[in-house]
Amino acid sequence: MLLTNQTENLEFQFLGFSFLVTSPIFSFLFFLVIYIFNISGNTVIIIITRLDAYLQKPMYFFLGNLSLVDISFTTTTLPKLLNTILAQEKTISFVGCIMQMYFFLAVGVTESFLLAVMSYDRYVAICNPLRYTMVMKQEACTFMVLGCWMIGLLSVLPPVVIISKLPFCQSHVINHFFCDISPVIQLSCSDVHNLEMFIFFTAAMVILGTFSVIVISYVHILRSILSITTQTGKKKAFSTCASHLTSVLIYFGTIIFMYIRPKSKSNLDLDKTTSVFYSIVTPTLNPLIYSFRNNEMKSALRRTVLKQIIVQKF
Repeated sequence: MLLTNQTENLEFQFLGFSFLVTSPIFSFLFFLVIYIFNISGNTVIIIITRLDAYLQKPMYFFLGNLSLVDISFTTTTLPKLLNTILAQEKTISFVGCIMQMYFFLAVGVTESFLLAVMSYDRYVAICNPLRYTMVMKQEACTFMVLGCWMIGLLSVLPPVVIISKLPFCQSHVINHFFCDISPVIQLSCSDVHNLEMFIFFTAAMVILGTFSVIVISYVHILRSILSITTQTGKKKAFSTCASHLTSVLIYFGTIIFMYIRPKSKSNLDLDKTTSVFYSIVTPTLNPLIYSFRNNEMKSALRRTVLKQIIVQKF
């Protein structure tokens, strides 16, 4: 991205959570604990799904990659947020802002597509169990995960490049805690109506497209579960996708509210709170959601801890 003379030395200032009355130290410790919990919880899932022999299944392969995406999601925003909470100058360079925006959006798109892929995995497992091992081969799973990353990294490039070329001659104060796309383009002194429409339709295609895949998958899954004659069978089938469904509802509920609504309904303080949910809270809760509601994960965690105890003793 080529910088103009006007943006070369430009800096933005974060307004942050100005509506909160907590002390900086309390806010710093609060978000630091969340970040540590996010990194540790998702790292544990990555390690367990890679090392435990009983978890060498497509579902856990996708779960391990979702944990990697969740670590990336929070890492794009939380370290800088922790820095700005304590720093007197709550600024970010123009280049840093554009890079943060790019990687945040790229990881967000990747997570949307990965959640859609995971719903397809559950659809095949429940609706076509006899073909599951043939359809969800390791090569196919790897290709789908790489596809999610490639779509994420490439799809957000055009709008971010356009934003990097905008003139910013008005206020340089971003009413947010990171460089999200909407509060940044609002600072431009040029006409951004067409850009806003382009971003809106791009977001709608990505979010509603992936969410539609998830909805269609779960409609078929629900039909298959209802056709099971025994209550035990129904409960077992539903338990395999309950964690994923919980994660989907939290994540898509917030991003649909955030990015697919009329601009006239926008409230920046509400937007910041909503952003905390899908960019920080959901990635942090995913390890708990997938661990506490999954007996195989809990068993794998116990086996891993037991092995470590045995290794230390002998």
